[in-house]
Amino acid sequence: MRIKRKAAVGMTMAFLGMSSLTAFAEDTIGSGISIEGISVEGMTFEEAQQAVKSKVQEMLNSTIEVQVGEDQITATAVDFGLQWKNRDVVQEAMKLGNSGNLIKRYKDERDLQRAPKEISLEFSANEEDVKAFIEGNCLQFEREAHEASITSDGAGGINMIPGESGQSVNVSASVDAVMNYISENWQGGGSVELAVQVEAPRGSAEDLETITDLLGTYTTYYGSTEGRNINVERGAELINGYIVWPGDSFSVCDHLVPFNAENGYELAGAYEEGRVVQEYGGGICQVSTTLYNALLRAEIEIDERHNHTMSVSYVPTSMDAAIAEGVMDLIFTNNKETPIFISGYAYGGELTFSVWGKETRPEDRYIDFYSETLSTIEAPSTVQLYARDDQPVGYFSQVQYAAAGSTAAMYKTVSYNGEMTTEQINTSTYNATASSYEVGTSGASQSLLNAVYSNDLASAQLAATGTAPAGTGTTTETNASADGENTGTSENTGTGENVSGENNGENGAADGTQTQQENTASYETDAAGGYYMDTDFGEVYVPGDAGENTNDSY
Repeated sequence: MRIKRKAAVGMTMAFLGMSSLTAFAEDTIGSGISIEGISVEGMTFEEAQQAVKSKVQEMLNSTIEVQVGEDQITATAVDFGLQWKNRDVVQEAMKLGNSGNLIKRYKDERDLQRAPKEISLEFSANEEDVKAFIEGNCLQFEREAHEASITSDGAGGINMIPGESGQSVNVSASVDAVMNYISENWQGGGSVELAVQVEAPRGSAEDLETITDLLGTYTTYYGSTEGRNINVERGAELINGYIVWPGDSFSVCDHLVPFNAENGYELAGAYEEGRVVQEYGGGICQVSTTLYNALLRAEIEIDERHNHTMSVSYVPTSMDAAIAEGVMDLIFTNNKETPIFISGYAYGGELTFSVWGKETRPEDRYIDFYSETLSTIEAPSTVQLYARDDQPVGYFSQVQYAAAGSTAAMYKTVSYNGEMTTEQINTSTYNATASSYEVGTSGASQSLLNAVYSNDLASAQLAATGTAPAGTGTTTETNASADGENTGTSENTGTGENVSGENNGENGAADGTQTQQENTASYETDAAGGYYMDTDFGEVYVPGDAGENTNDSY
C-alpha cells in the first residue's frame, strides 16, 4: 500500500508538471519555434501573424538576380508572379506543443526544448509570368559565337582579336529552373541561373600566333571603267581578313554575292550570249582569279575551279578562275594543320591576294607554275546580230570581234633536293566567238527584222541604209570585255589597218610571288597585231590579223 501511494503521488506530481508546461502554451507559441528565421517563441497568434506578414512583405520587396550565361538581369516578385502559399504557418506554430492529449503536449514541449523548430515560408511563381519575363528580357543576351580574327593596325602590322563565346537560352528549361528555385530554395533576394547553352569561340590566341609566314601571294593589274574598278576593289574588300581553320572549306561566291547595288557593286561589262552587257559585279572574276593563283602558291587544296568561256588578259591561259552566282564557284579547303589568313587589297590599279599561315615546307623547296596552249579552235566565219529596239534604224554597233578559241593546261613544277617534278594542275577550253553586232530596229521594216533574225549582216545593212557593206562605209565597232582589261571601241574604215597595244605578263619566282605587268595604253601593236582602246564599255582589245580575243566572260 505504501508503494502504491508513492506511485500515485509521483503520477500526481508529473501531471501537475505537465499542466504547468501546457498552461503557458495554450495562449502563446511554445519555446524554440521560429518562422523563416524569426523567433515567435512566447508570441500570441496576433503577434506572430504580424511578424510573419512583415517578413513576407520584406521578401516580396527584394529583387532576384537572374543569371543568363555571362550576363545577368534583375527581376522582382511581381515579374515572376510570386504568391505566399502556406498562409496557415502561424496556426501550425501554435499547434506545436498545444495539440493532442497531455502526454503528447508534454512530449512535444520537451522535444522543442531539445531541438528548436524552424518553419519555412513557402512561395510559388506563376509559370506564364516567368516565361514572359524570360522571353521579354533575357533573350536579348543571346548571341552567336565570334571566331578569333585578325585585322590590320594601319601601320603595316596586325591586331589579333580573341574570339567571343556565343550563348542561347533554353526557355522551357529556364522556366523550370526558376519555378523550382522559388518553390524549393528562395528565401528572398538571391539569384537563379537560367538554362543557357554556351558555344565556345573557335580558335585560341595560340592558334592565331601560328599565322606568321607568307605562304603565297599573287598580283594582277586592273584599270578600266569606273564601275569595273569599283567592283574589283569591292570584291577584294569582301574577301580580305578571313581566317580559314584546318579542314574548313571556303566558297568565294558565298562571300561575294549578291551582285547588286546594295552590296556595293556597280554596272560594268560582262558577256552574255556572245555580246557585252552591263551587269552588276562585272569584272569580279579578276578577284577570284587573283586569289586562285595565291592559293596555288600556298599549296592550298582547290576543290572547285572553272575557266572563263573566253581567255582573259590579266593572267596566262588556264590560270584564271571564273565565278558566276549559282553557276560557277571557286572553293578551297585549308589542308594545313594550322589556320590560314586571307589578305586582299585593291588600290591604284593593283590587286593582290596573300595567304598567311605557318610555313612547314623546306626552305630549299621551290615551286613555279606555267601554262601551255594545247590546241586552237578556229574563229567562226558567221555573224551574230542582236536587235536593239531602243536604237533607230541605221544604227550598227559591233560588240564582239571574231576570236579563235583554244585549249590550254597549267602545270606546276617542284624543285627539291636537286630534282624537279612536273604536275598538271588543270585544263581549260576557251570558246571561239563569232563577230556580233547590235542593230537598231526602232521603226524597222519587216525586211530589216527578217535580216536581223537571220543573222544576215549584208541584208540588214541593205534594208536599213539601202547600201550593202563593201568595206568602204563606217561602222561603229565596240568590242567590250567583261574583264575590263580589254574593252573599247574602234572605227573600221574598210582599209584593213589595225592599231594595236601591248600586254605583257611576268611570272614571279619560286618563292610563291608572281606579278604581272600592267597593260599599256600606247596603242602599240602586239605580236598578233592587236591593240587596246578605251570606250564607253571600258577598255577593249582590238585584235589584229590573228584575231585572238582575250575578253573575259564575267
